[in-house]
Amino acid sequence: MQITLDDIRNAAGAIAGGVVETPCLFSQVLSRIVGAEIFLKFENLQFTGSFKDRGALNCLLGLDENERRRGVVAASAGNHAQAVAYHAQRLGIPAVIVMPLHTPTLKVEHTRSFGAEVMLEGEGLEEAVQLALRFSRERGLFLVHPYDDPRVIAGQGTIALEMMAACGDLDVLLIPVGGGGLLAGNATAAKSLLPGIEIFGVQSELYPSMIDALAGRQPRFGAPSIAEGIAVKKPGTLTLPIIRRLVNEVLPVSEEEIEKAVLLLLEVEKTVVEGAGAAGLAAVIAHVGRFKGKKTGIVLSGGNIDMPVLSSIIQRGLVRSQRLVRLLAHLRDIPGSLADVTKIIAAAGGNIVRVDHHRTFSSLPVQHAEVEFTMRTRGPDHAAGIRADLAQGGFPVRNVCP
Repeated sequence: MQITLDDIRNAAGAIAGGVVETPCLFSQVLSRIVGAEIFLKFENLQFTGSFKDRGALNCLLGLDENERRRGVVAASAGNHAQAVAYHAQRLGIPAVIVMPLHTPTLKVEHTRSFGAEVMLEGEGLEEAVQLALRFSRERGLFLVHPYDDPRVIAGQGTIALEMMAACGDLDVLLIPVGGGGLLAGNATAAKSLLPGIEIFGVQSELYPSMIDALAGRQPRFGAPSIAEGIAVKKPGTLTLPIIRRLVNEVLPVSEEEIEKAVLLLLEVEKTVVEGAGAAGLAAVIAHVGRFKGKKTGIVLSGGNIDMPVLSSIIQRGLVRSQRLVRLLAHLRDIPGSLADVTKIIAAAGGNIVRVDHHRTFSSLPVQHAEVEFTMRTRGPDHAAGIRADLAQGGFPVRNVCP
């Protein structure tokens, strides 16, 4: 089935006032870092925290009276679930939401808070979809598919309309892709308005289902991804041909690159995004040469990230940038040795946050101790200076790998 620019414009008119027209802003700092003109579309500022509000609302508004009365069912790893639940509640439509067992707690609780009946089922989205299909048949509920529905695709495509209006002519558009609804809808809108624009999907290298489908390969999957919102095992039957026709390439990004992008957006833009939401920026950082000097739009697709996950990303980022380091020192186990080391660290401006003192679990001679210091620094140069000062003071140390 073909999705047209008119479908997307009609969707924009239908959902106007029901979703947030999110800002699309130029990032001076990110542009300087990557050497391109970076414009960010803040879909993490939608009421439910992701772009899914658009497609879900457009689909629900298209239901007839009988379908509304019977209710709807949806399967989702979180963002689609929240969007369907929220807008169904607004429209007075009963909703059943099936979510995978390991969906982040934040997304589950938010979905329940919108009054939906929530069921946790299956290891991944595919198993949840099967149960949702069963409910659709047995209970006569309308299935609001997360990506393989023309009204959902058209609703997601309204993002590109807003970006073109706010940012003018873009050279490049980067969009996260799982099942393909977001990418298909926005590729349709963007290519219709700017035929010369380059469009790239971005996918976790652990879940390259769209990349494999486009290449005609059997899909292969790794461990669970931090970008669970795009960790989809099978692209949509409607979305795949659209993406094959309109998208230049789907780029893989590593988990580390996604983590770095989440942290960079937090530090530079003071905005919280989930793993999938940071995928576009991760791709620019990973493939910086491809976008150098180009006017580049990036869709920050969502911000629903669990606080423990965000906390881990922050701590791991501090370690990677050597703003949090661990140093191992061998000391004589006599009074005053530990104090001498801490004085040197303090004089150099290091902030000790933890000391682990090992006498027994060590291969050192008796009356020697192994001491591990965890400290905050200002970065690599500062950390190197602290190590040099310690060595000069008679306490050579080595880095401990994180």
